[in-house]
Amino acid sequence: MSPLSPMRMRPTLSYVAALAAVLHAGAAWAVEPFVLKDIRVEGLQRTDPGTVFASLPFRIGDTYNDDKGAAALRALFATGLFKDVKINIDGTAVVVVIEERPIIANVSFAGLKEFDTEALNKSLKDVGIGEGKPFDKALADRAEQELKRQYLTRSFYGAEVTTTITPLERNRVNVSFSVTEGEPAKIKEIRILGSKVFSEGTLLGLLEQTTSGWLTWYTKTDRYSRTKLNADLETIRSYYLNRGYLEFNVESTQVTISPDKQSISIAVTVHEGQPYTVSAIKLEGEFLGRDEEFKRLIALKPGQAYQGEAVAQTTRNFQDLYGTFGYAFARVESRPEIDRATGQVVVTFVGEPQRRVYVRRVLVSGNTRTRDEVIRREFRQFESAWYDGQRIKNSRDRVERLGYFKDVNIDTTEVPGSPDQVDVTISVTERPTGNITVGAGYSSASKLSLSGSIQQDNAFGSGNYLGIQVNTARTGRALAISTVDPYFTVDGVSRGLDVFYRTVKPINTLGEEYQLATVGGSVKFGVPFSEEDTVFFGIGYENTRITTSRGLPFSYWLYRHTFGASSSAVPLTVGWKRDNRDSVITPTAGRYQRVNLELSPIGDARYAIANVQHQEFFQLTRKFSLMLNGEIAWGSGLGSRPFPLFKNFYSGGLGSVRVFEAGSLGPVDITGSYSGGNRKFNLNAELYVPVPGTGNDKSFRLFGFVDMGNVWGSNEKLSASDIRSSGGIGISWLSPMGPLRLSYGVPIRKKGTDRIEKFQFQIGNAF
Repeated sequence: MSPLSPMRMRPTLSYVAALAAVLHAGAAWAVEPFVLKDIRVEGLQRTDPGTVFASLPFRIGDTYNDDKGAAALRALFATGLFKDVKINIDGTAVVVVIEERPIIANVSFAGLKEFDTEALNKSLKDVGIGEGKPFDKALADRAEQELKRQYLTRSFYGAEVTTTITPLERNRVNVSFSVTEGEPAKIKEIRILGSKVFSEGTLLGLLEQTTSGWLTWYTKTDRYSRTKLNADLETIRSYYLNRGYLEFNVESTQVTISPDKQSISIAVTVHEGQPYTVSAIKLEGEFLGRDEEFKRLIALKPGQAYQGEAVAQTTRNFQDLYGTFGYAFARVESRPEIDRATGQVVVTFVGEPQRRVYVRRVLVSGNTRTRDEVIRREFRQFESAWYDGQRIKNSRDRVERLGYFKDVNIDTTEVPGSPDQVDVTISVTERPTGNITVGAGYSSASKLSLSGSIQQDNAFGSGNYLGIQVNTARTGRALAISTVDPYFTVDGVSRGLDVFYRTVKPINTLGEEYQLATVGGSVKFGVPFSEEDTVFFGIGYENTRITTSRGLPFSYWLYRHTFGASSSAVPLTVGWKRDNRDSVITPTAGRYQRVNLELSPIGDARYAIANVQHQEFFQLTRKFSLMLNGEIAWGSGLGSRPFPLFKNFYSGGLGSVRVFEAGSLGPVDITGSYSGGNRKFNLNAELYVPVPGTGNDKSFRLFGFVDMGNVWGSNEKLSASDIRSSGGIGISWLSPMGPLRLSYGVPIRKKGTDRIEKFQFQIGNAF
């Protein structure tokens, strides 16, 4: 019998060509069918023989023929493990001769600056190039093209990639990619042609992509991206649609790159059309007999200019209302009927509730550190219950407000074969929840003061808070350990434990070493009464000691002389908090409110304290937002005892009235000491704007601020003339080390005894 020997294939030969060669060889060296008595495999070095035998379509005892031989070759080549395969016939035995592909021992890069090695290795594995994978020259060519594509996405149009293959012993190779990145192409010019109603400058101000500017080295918004350009075109389209231009259209987009591949010009031609006014709004379809409820959700009104965003918002409102009744896949469509002659449009909303469904499972994905139960306990949509869109939205908001995740998304998918069931998947992207907080201030009088803390909001992925606070400020030092279990009970009752040692040293002009030292602890519980409201109550113990009488301010000396150097207190606390801000990290809308009462009816120090805060955020425009914060505090002694001085409030510095040194406002003792007061008023306003060149990036913003406030002693008359105020500018940045706030300002209203600290910063804490 003559052997069946297919043509030897080169590594670059395509699979189709290989198959053609096999069929051609089979026709040339046909064999007579025979009963197979033995199968041998030769040439294997790393591949397990079982892989070869499993791919063969015949076994010992089968009748071998040409078709089975061709099928065996196809199967073995399809594994991608072999560079060449032959089938030889030796009597009644089949000999499979294998030439294995080299194995990639290492993948390396040279000349990388724009990308890190890990990211590129991941993208190359998707095209088949990676350590331990079989090497194929065709795959190496694809990998080279993939690297070039990666650079094109970042505007490196002149990037060059050279691939070097180095053979090693034991049929292995090293694959090395040498990259010459060059410089990224920058957007030199953006033109918007055809605009008449709105100026070209107004439209360019809407775009995320920009020409090169003083901050584009950081934002990289001057690098062209087709995806970003499409998003910018949608932004322009939305701008026109929200102002009644229903027939607006982008007629053409031209992107031109310079011969040296270093600059890009973009020209967009638009057709504006005419504006339209809404003349009527209609409902069609099935609205569950709740037409009036749906009508109240319409964000568009007759007589107004057509607004695309209002139409989209109405559609979402309708879908949400359908969702509260279990119709997860309700379809809502808006149909504008325009009259060009009159410039009017009738908007018809067509609603189809489809079918009612219930939730089979709630799934959690994306959490690598946080335990599933931490996310699940925030869910208000239960498994095996009717789908409720409002509950699902509340669930998402609650998970968002945990502050553990950068992104929180919810997807609803149908269960195959069960049209009345859905699975709800909540996908999260975790962010670092540990913080090392550092704060500092500088003034000519007190020089540098420092404060810091270490905290973990999601300790060990349990959702528990654990923090250690350290403060080395000149006016006071502190060491405190705190922990909070937000689900101390299954009903969501939280428990907080605090142990602390604090010293307070009011600012004075004597330079003497005295201080107020307080040691104590407390336990506090929080009971949720609604999705946004929580009531707190707790009890603690404190012991405060005035350490020395040397250089002591007169008010403290008098208190020490009357009531002794050491005072104990058993404070009882009760409070209320409401939080419906859209984000804990970078809020732009919503409000935060709290009321806290503290009462110490027994012990050496007997007093009552009330504290009220209201903070509200307003989204003024797409990029501008305003924050207003107000706080009032009041304290009084109980019975015949005065309000203890060591419970006084202080003002000045970050979190109160910036520009003034921390703790430097309020009454001044005859010794020159700033001892605080039992009444406090604080008002802050901040206007947030994006840093020029960063688009609408909320993680990096400029702000202007105006602060005012003061504290008053128990013997002082409240007077508006005593209120200090300041103003300035600052930067808010979600840096890799944590939230950073830096401010520089000047006093607007001050007195001669005030201490000024124009520059202040804090990293790791929100306002």
